[in-house]
Amino acid sequence: MQTERVTFLTSPDQKAALDAFARGSGMSVGHVLREASSQYMADAPLNEDDKLAILVAELNEAVPAIASSFDRMTAMIEAAYVELRAARAERAGLGGK
Repeated sequence: MQTERVTFLTSPDQKAALDAFARGSGMSVGHVLREASSQYMADAPLNEDDKLAILVAELNEAVPAIASSFDRMTAMIEAAYVELRAARAERAGLGGK
């Protein structure tokens, strides 16, 4: 893995806490910082364009299932209508009771 150096400034207390945490975790300070920055970026809030892209992808996935559900409901309603018409016709044939 090719690496690049990143330098940042921190207070002596923060540096001591970072050193202690890394030592207590059995990791190097660099490893702790890489893990922490990766987690921070993964948890970062999304901008509006990213949110919209996720929403569009979810809608594109959901729309076919929604359409299929509507098709099934329409078929069920049409079948019920046919049964009702048949029942009315049968009832009408029995003297309108």
